[in-house]
Amino acid sequence: MNTTRSGMRQVNFVSLAERRIYLAEVTWEDGLIAAIVEIGVEDPGLGYLIPGFIDAHVHIESAMLPPAEFGRLALRHGTVAVVSDPHEIANVLGVEGVRFMLENARKTPFHVFFGAPSCVPATPFETADGDFGCDEIAAILDEPEVCCLSEMMNYPGVLARDPGVMAKIDLAASLGYPVDGHAPGLKGEAAAAYVGAGITTDHECISLEEARGKIAAGMSVLIREGSAARNFDTLHPLISESTGQVMLCSDDKHPDDLLRGHINGMAARAVANGYSVFDVLRCACINPIDHYSLPLSRLEPGDRMDAVEVADLLGFLPVNVWLDGSLVARDGKVLLKPVEVVPVNVFKARKVKEADLSVVSEAPTIRVIGVRDGSLVTRERLLEPRVEQGMIVPDIERDILPVCVVNRYQPAAPALGFIQGFGLKKGAVASSVAHDSHNIIAVSADVVSMARVVNGVIDHRGGVAVMDGGQVHILPLPIAGIMSDDDGERVGQFYGDLDRRAKALGSGLSAPFMTLSFMALLVIPELKLSDQGLFDGRTFEFTSVGVI
Repeated sequence: MNTTRSGMRQVNFVSLAERRIYLAEVTWEDGLIAAIVEIGVEDPGLGYLIPGFIDAHVHIESAMLPPAEFGRLALRHGTVAVVSDPHEIANVLGVEGVRFMLENARKTPFHVFFGAPSCVPATPFETADGDFGCDEIAAILDEPEVCCLSEMMNYPGVLARDPGVMAKIDLAASLGYPVDGHAPGLKGEAAAAYVGAGITTDHECISLEEARGKIAAGMSVLIREGSAARNFDTLHPLISESTGQVMLCSDDKHPDDLLRGHINGMAARAVANGYSVFDVLRCACINPIDHYSLPLSRLEPGDRMDAVEVADLLGFLPVNVWLDGSLVARDGKVLLKPVEVVPVNVFKARKVKEADLSVVSEAPTIRVIGVRDGSLVTRERLLEPRVEQGMIVPDIERDILPVCVVNRYQPAAPALGFIQGFGLKKGAVASSVAHDSHNIIAVSADVVSMARVVNGVIDHRGGVAVMDGGQVHILPLPIAGIMSDDDGERVGQFYGDLDRRAKALGSGLSAPFMTLSFMALLVIPELKLSDQGLFDGRTFEFTSVGVI
């Protein structure tokens, strides 16, 4: 990293305030912009200076990297800041986990702002270690990097004005913090009531109609393009319709995806769709500053020299990236050194045996989790199982495979079920990234492979694994069982390799591990599996595998 915090650059300056571009000489001293002097007309042969991109809502943990290493990958794409909801690690380690994220983020010049998690645990029907009430939220809101109350997923509780839910919202409001929302499909009077309770954003809009209604009610809408959920194609008209109330985010970004691009890719797609570069950059760089009151640069004299020089305003490929006046990335290569990490974790799972994973046939029909590619929603399928010697066995031909969830917080028998749509013809896959409690989840074509892949994850105290050809291939995740302490580029490449291995076992899913990680997310129907058993998200009750 170039530690010189003063300099001068002759570039095409993109003035978002004036909505024009001109050749300028930009100087900065001790990390602050001293002057921006117009010296001529735009010169296409030079680069273009813009404010840094901001990811307005992301769960850093989804990239399987701690904040500082996430920043090393994001900076190469011109992202200088994120607003992160540390919801995932909070479920695993509570306040201790959030403080780990804060401390790690303080060791990098990359700007990481946090929200205080609002919904930990997500439900009482699974085992987790985190529990955030008003006292825990107040302690986190007191930290200087915290800028909001993170997404309030319990929107039925908001609409019902549940006292516990409202106490969290009122606490944040009393301290002057905005409250992020999470209300997919909410429209009309219900959406207005949600906004009226103090919710200020939503990144879960399913349709353009829904998004327009929420904006009309006074909400800001985040257009999301992540590894799992992608809404850009549906929502991009908002960029010109409601520029001041639109931000861009990724929500969840897997490590291999983060190697390829970030918010700059969304900006490029928006410009390719014909939107004004000034509107696009306002959404991508300025609106999050306004909404969350972030102490970031707008590229005005007196601001910090946090800026990105891109080759052009079409692809938004960064040539140079500065933070606080120091050059931190050049031509896609980050100049920051890795930050040393001491992992924090809790992993008390008991190893499993093949007998632990066997299901006795007690009914002629079983409930099967029906998977749909690209969707977090599953279907309940009532199917006749394949039975051998009184035991239900994998049915490869009909793609009815065993799935298990193993409690990682205390020794316990695994919860067992069946899944259709995963497509494995052999082997097994497993992960300790399993939203929201992050117990161990696995799918296999045989119980022998399932036992071996689960035990491999337990041996490493967390990881993403594939059982292939008699060998367990694993990406260890020693930080809370959900993040790696390794170099981000290696993590991204290794994760990509595991993804290819899972597909080679027969899975036709576009993102097998993403799909697997959400099969324990009980708040999204219809059937899911927690460490406590098969769960019906429509009735919010446990149900049996066998249908009597």
